[in-house]
Amino acid sequence: MLNPQDRVFQNLHGQDDAFLEGALKRGSWSNTKEILSKDQNEVIELVKSSQLRGRGGAGFSTGLKWSFMPKDTGKQHYLVVNADESEPGTCKDREIIRNDPHMLIEGCLIASYAIQATKCYIYIRGEYHFEYLQLEKAIQEAYDKNLIGKNACGSGFNFDLYVHRGAGAYICGEETALLESLEGKKGQPRLKPPFPAGVGLYGMPTTINNVESIAVVPTILRRGPEWFKAIGRENNTGTKIFCISGNVNNPCTVEEEMGIPLKDLIEKHAGGVEGGWDNLKAIIPGGSSTPMLAKDVCETVLMNFDDLRAYGSGLGTAGVIVVNKNNNITEVIERFAHFYKHESCGQCTPCREGTGWMFRMMQKLVRGEISPEQIELLENVTKQVEGHTICALGDAAAWPIQGLIKNFKSELIKNYKKKLKAS
Repeated sequence: MLNPQDRVFQNLHGQDDAFLEGALKRGSWSNTKEILSKDQNEVIELVKSSQLRGRGGAGFSTGLKWSFMPKDTGKQHYLVVNADESEPGTCKDREIIRNDPHMLIEGCLIASYAIQATKCYIYIRGEYHFEYLQLEKAIQEAYDKNLIGKNACGSGFNFDLYVHRGAGAYICGEETALLESLEGKKGQPRLKPPFPAGVGLYGMPTTINNVESIAVVPTILRRGPEWFKAIGRENNTGTKIFCISGNVNNPCTVEEEMGIPLKDLIEKHAGGVEGGWDNLKAIIPGGSSTPMLAKDVCETVLMNFDDLRAYGSGLGTAGVIVVNKNNNITEVIERFAHFYKHESCGQCTPCREGTGWMFRMMQKLVRGEISPEQIELLENVTKQVEGHTICALGDAAAWPIQGLIKNFKSELIKNYKKKLKAS
């Protein structure tokens, strides 16, 4: 369990003032000028040594990502913050923006300084209208107090921050599709290379980070990377915001230690599974795109990047979706399949054609109309889609179905035989 004094997001649930007065009381902006007086490479090294891994899903080292940015190019550098947050089951960035936006704004300033970016864009999903208003108000406060803008915090560093509203496309959560959308084009992923660090927004060096990744940076630099590294385990350090939904007694968003046992997370924060732990069917641990975990794995698995990967799933966005035995698990995955079919941008053939085919097969699977041979065909097609697309949407569409077949194949075959017998 996370010690209260180690909590990074002190106003995650909005019990206090969300704006500048409250943020100052919580410690934001307290020594920003001092941080900006450090060498830019030193800031990057401090973040790298904290072992902070990206909180948007991929889990890549944040400091290492910053270090890829070229130095002293004479070009305009950009920081782009991904606040699209379209992964089903995930609402962590929304809480940060709504209840403590100055943490994000200060993080944007410091991260931009580190990568020599004088301009930053926060790309927020269009449905987050209230959060957009909160963020704009907080940004105006920061400009008014000279915390950002010309000579930000009296540091001599000039910095401008803009908010761009997206149109609500899941694909724009992919970083290069986000850049395309930000430039006013259709949100479709770019081929890589070139990578955004070399050719990003408007063809300039760009770093794209998730909201949570950026918002924790000021606290890490204030309290030191060793403090952050002491929470969790090696290479899975710090705190993490978990979103728990589905068949639990108390759906919630909570900050906890990285690596907390999944069962503890459910029992202590979400009031347990509806109908008790024995009524658990499966848990999707990291948003809808991560493969589900069967009940026996949920007993012991730790909520960090490496342990979940070892069990064939992933931490993703830490959007925990609990499914109990009162629900048809096949119907749950069928809804996910429909979502990914709807959200595919259509650029890659395996994804454009595969997501529609997989959804139609899932509809038949729900009705018990797929034979064991066809179940194997479905699994084979998911593997032909996985890893064969420009971005990871193909993987996201394939993995939930793979998880269903891996854990409940005998049940699916039983339903088919039952349907066959009834007809």
